[in-house]
Amino acid sequence: MQQAGQLCYLSRFPEPVIEISTMSLDAEAVKKIAHLARLGVEESENERYARNLSDILSFVEQLNAVDTHGIEPMAHPLDASQRLRADEVTETDQHLQFQQVAPKVEAGLYLVPKVIE
Repeated sequence: MQQAGQLCYLSRFPEPVIEISTMSLDAEAVKKIAHLARLGVEESENERYARNLSDILSFVEQLNAVDTHGIEPMAHPLDASQRLRADEVTETDQHLQFQQVAPKVEAGLYLVPKVIE
């Protein structure tokens, strides 16, 4: 685990990009964050949010403590590939049937009411 005030270096960046500090939020910090984020948080909920956000920040500190030097980023933790199917037409063209029941159609296009001036 890293100590308070220690810098975290990401392997692709030569300079420190994140400063790690043991952070615990209080109700006043939650109130300020909610204001900056324009979130409506009830006063009675500030303590609960403070605990939850502090737990999240603590978890992020744990993740930052892991040495990832030389590890390539991945899109997925499993070495899985997407199964692909053949690109074949499986349905018949029914657009004429659908347009027969549409309220307004012109030149093969559905006409809808204008909603933006």
